[in-house]
Amino acid sequence: MKSFKMLSVGIMNEDNVQDFPLIDGIIINQENSHRLWVLEMFIDQEYKSTFEKWMMDEVLLDAKVVISYPENDPAPFRVTVEAVKQIGNNISVLLKGRLKRARSQYAEQLLEELIEEGLGGNDLLRRFEADMRSRPRLKRDKEEANK
Repeated sequence: MKSFKMLSVGIMNEDNVQDFPLIDGIIINQENSHRLWVLEMFIDQEYKSTFEKWMMDEVLLDAKVVISYPENDPAPFRVTVEAVKQIGNNISVLLKGRLKRARSQYAEQLLEELIEEGLGGNDLLRRFEADMRSRPRLKRDKEEANK
């Protein structure tokens, strides 16, 4: 098994990505024949009902998780909620699932979208640098999630 620090997580909720601010998080590659990953998030209790509903309804969720370093591309996972536990004023949420197919690099996809928007020269450079820091959701990802 290998474990990694989870820095951020966003979960597709209807047509939008809902970010869940982490107090702490860990992701574990079980390295087993099922290729399962375990994601544990420690977050504010305000999200308890959301995760309990997803758990009770056995919803399959698409998650984008930034692992280890803020500069890393978000890794796409398909997960289910396995457990929600109250710990003081916060909750621990246990997710299990699989890493979705590998995708091409975020930077190349972002650059392609910005060029399609008609940006060039210094405008392209400024927008590319800003978007690489803020990591907005790509059009391709939104379309893929709506399939």
